[in-house]
Amino acid sequence: MTQYEHLNNQIISCEDCPRLRDWCQEVAQTKRKSFLTDVYWGLPVPNFGDPEATGLIVGLAPAAHGANRTGRMFTGDRSGDWLYRALYKAGLANQPSATHQDDGLKLYRVMITATCHCAPPDNKPTPDEIRACSRHLQATLALRPWSAALALGSIAWNELHRNLGMKAPKFTHGAKSRCGDLALFASFHPSQQNTFTGRLTEEMLDEVVAEFVRCLKK
Repeated sequence: MTQYEHLNNQIISCEDCPRLRDWCQEVAQTKRKSFLTDVYWGLPVPNFGDPEATGLIVGLAPAAHGANRTGRMFTGDRSGDWLYRALYKAGLANQPSATHQDDGLKLYRVMITATCHCAPPDNKPTPDEIRACSRHLQATLALRPWSAALALGSIAWNELHRNLGMKAPKFTHGAKSRCGDLALFASFHPSQQNTFTGRLTEEMLDEVVAEFVRCLKK
């Protein structure tokens, strides 16, 4: 078993946050009407991507009817639609869409993780839950010699720096930072709240991803 596989097994079996585990299982049982025939994942969602990646993308948490349903990061919801389109255009994915675990999606040179691996009520994990899950982020950071990291949203930006032992610069779209050889980039999260209101456009996301790609070591 590789380190990547071992870490993912640890994430999937994690029971550190009872509130989140109860919520994920409740959602998996009640389901959304449009997904009544789906078998929900309902477990902590593991990292996803290229095990030999040099680029790391950090999101907030799985969506209740997205990754909590499909079992794969940013898969099955509108945030993922935006992210994977951007990664495809940048040459980091073999296709622009992500619908389920067996849809053939592959990532190149990048891995996706989150500050919280369980779907939280109202998309808001508590500070204690984020801290509890930080052991998985720390293990992910130790997994590879990363050359670039992209934080999606302010929580991911702050937690990425905290787990690197740094004080985060003020979050804004397009913010940049550095930790030794690791280049850090920030983007507004591709949530519906941001994309529907125009706070984040595809052009804005594409520009940050392009900068992120330029720092990736082959």
